[in-house]
Amino acid sequence: MTIVKAASFAVCICATSADAGEVLDRVLTTKTLTVAVGTDWGKMSYLDGSHELAGSDIDLAKAVAERLGVKVQLVTPGWDVITAGKWEGRWDMSLGQMTPTKARGEKFSFPAIYFFSPGSAAVHKESASTELSDLNDKTIGVFANSTFEEYANGTFQPEWIGAKPIEYSFKAGEVKAYASGNINPLDDLRLGDGVRLDAVLWDTLKLQKAIEDGYPLKVLPGKLFTAPASIAVLHGDTEFSDKIAKIVESMRADGTLSQLTVKWYGSDYSVE
Repeated sequence: MTIVKAASFAVCICATSADAGEVLDRVLTTKTLTVAVGTDWGKMSYLDGSHELAGSDIDLAKAVAERLGVKVQLVTPGWDVITAGKWEGRWDMSLGQMTPTKARGEKFSFPAIYFFSPGSAAVHKESASTELSDLNDKTIGVFANSTFEEYANGTFQPEWIGAKPIEYSFKAGEVKAYASGNINPLDDLRLGDGVRLDAVLWDTLKLQKAIEDGYPLKVLPGKLFTAPASIAVLHGDTEFSDKIAKIVESMRADGTLSQLTVKWYGSDYSVE
């Protein structure tokens, strides 16, 4: 997918509204941009040793706020709360590398794609599995309401521009979906091979971060798919959405977006 296509997709999925300007006016009046992020989403956003939020999405939130000329306020609702779409003014936009699917587009506008995220399967380090096909008929853990849950259930149909048809490398025997706020599927997998789970499907970079943090896991070779990730806002304020789009495009043009991903992941994931 080219950058031009990504930008076009961001525009086509946004909705218009007679209420344009409400969110942007609130942000500029209060001089505060409130952004929903996570506390345990790997290098994307996590609590550091000082119990402060850090990560690539945190840096992005701060950069967007700075270019808006306001301060940033970070809030940490669960992913299931974010994706439900009932924000009720509690935050203005969401980071979290949300995949901009058409289904989600019924609730959200996606002003800017800022990351291209590969997905993988991880197993316990003592697992005999060496390739994706070894996961046939196994118990697979996923985060609820994610594209990985759809993939595990064999129902994932990517709907972003340039998406390639999914080729499934295995068929799960059982899929266990974990809601935000409950035990992490990686914590169940770390108990041992096949104790509660045989594998977890998740973002490759988050799985690698978990391993760096001491989880006794290994990532199986081969990508499940590579998905574009976008900032998400609610429908209703095209002025705000357009403003965010222009800011992120300026960050792409001057190299800031690329530098952020290289800083946190060692490679440029701002392009596919």
